[in-house]
Amino acid sequence: MNEILYVDLLIQGNDFVLNTGNEPELCNNRKSIGQDIIHSIIESGLATELIAERSPTMRADIFTRMELLIEDDERIVPGTVEIGEESRT
Repeated sequence: MNEILYVDLLIQGNDFVLNTGNEPELCNNRKSIGQDIIHSIIESGLATELIAERSPTMRADIFTRMELLIEDDERIVPGTVEIGEESRT
């Protein structure tokens, strides 16, 4: 599956990535969908809620809300999204 279906400008660190000719670089398919998901989580306010929340139960609720938000994207197969938290070691 090398067919290009989704194309977007590549963003890193809230900035467009420029090539040597100072033109924006493009990304496609998985990278493009990933960027869209990141932006939807940030714009929904869930990332801010997660940072502010300390209760494990409430954090789990926020993770569930994130999963539902991601699964609303028509490019994502429902039931395939899993979000986990890394341990603090």
